[in-house]
Amino acid sequence: MRFLFVVGGGSAPVHASAPLAWAARAAGHEVLVASPDENLDLVTGLGLPARGVTALGMGDAMLKDRQGNWLPMPTSESTEMDFAGRGFARLSAASYQGTEELAEAWRPDVVIGGEYNHAAPLIAHKFSIPLVSHTWAIYDRTDIDWQGATDELRPELAAFGLDAIPDPDLFVDITPPTVRPRHAGPAQPMRWAPGNPQIALEPWMYAKGDRPRVVITSGSRSVFIPALGLDFFRPLLGGAVLGGGDIEVIVAAPEPVAAQLRAEFPDVKAGFVPLDVVAPTADLVLHHGGGVTVMTLLNAGTPQLVLPEILASAIPMRPVDEFGASITLPSHTGPVEDTEAAVSKMLGDASYRAKAGELAAEIASMPSQAEVVKVIEGLVG
Repeated sequence: MRFLFVVGGGSAPVHASAPLAWAARAAGHEVLVASPDENLDLVTGLGLPARGVTALGMGDAMLKDRQGNWLPMPTSESTEMDFAGRGFARLSAASYQGTEELAEAWRPDVVIGGEYNHAAPLIAHKFSIPLVSHTWAIYDRTDIDWQGATDELRPELAAFGLDAIPDPDLFVDITPPTVRPRHAGPAQPMRWAPGNPQIALEPWMYAKGDRPRVVITSGSRSVFIPALGLDFFRPLLGGAVLGGGDIEVIVAAPEPVAAQLRAEFPDVKAGFVPLDVVAPTADLVLHHGGGVTVMTLLNAGTPQLVLPEILASAIPMRPVDEFGASITLPSHTGPVEDTEAAVSKMLGDASYRAKAGELAAEIASMPSQAEVVKVIEGLVG
């Protein structure tokens, strides 16, 4: 069979799709990935064949309308969700023609896309092939963002005589059942697995010393979003709790940011570190609320303290907070004293580790990517 994967929208959809694509190839199927040009190096670096389908980047898709005009930034949780839904839809619309050309030439048997990679359902409809949709983080879809995406895609939907985004033949969800929202519809569960790039490791990355270890990360966008760069790390590293020497601090950040941090805080290990490798060694991870980051830590059984980049990042964390495996603060711009108090609380309370371990065990019990590939095979007559 031929599996066409559709990705886009930053690195998260790539990382989330890769393990299923690897499993499909391991089962003997052909795999191609349709990707925005900006993600091609990431996809091919993970060992997957890819074709670029749009020059539009995620930044422009999110921040500008289809005419290239800058959009006003959202100021509330609901407007953030609408903003994100429309941004993913604009990227999907820009990706459609290139993906259609790829599908016309290659003739896939099934198309697989992340939940917000809307070119996938349009391609499945166009070529009358099964559609598989999957989450790439804890299920966080709402009526608001889905309606925003639908409204943005009116021209594309109308071209097919549709008034709604087509439903998938199979919906795959990696959300652990305990923290899955009650409003989420039926799904094929799938175990989450890391799909991030790797590097040659150093011993400290996979084994820690005697001090408590805290990892801080703000994701790959820290290079071009100041609020996630030095402005995110400096108050934490200069504070009494994380800067006092009693805690081993590791900063997982792209090299341009890491180099500046090493110069300013020479005792801190900073650089690109595979989070799936370092997470099991950490007593706590502070981060910005990125979906793949959250799943990496849930999988590792690591307590997490979330300083949300945007208000909507707190939505999927609420059930995890309620379960007792994390704490989510109001914002990444809040008082550093509040963050330090939360760090001290979580390091001193073993229940956070225990609860995180329960969720990790639940993830490990979910069906593997190989099992889900067999389910997908059954969709093709």
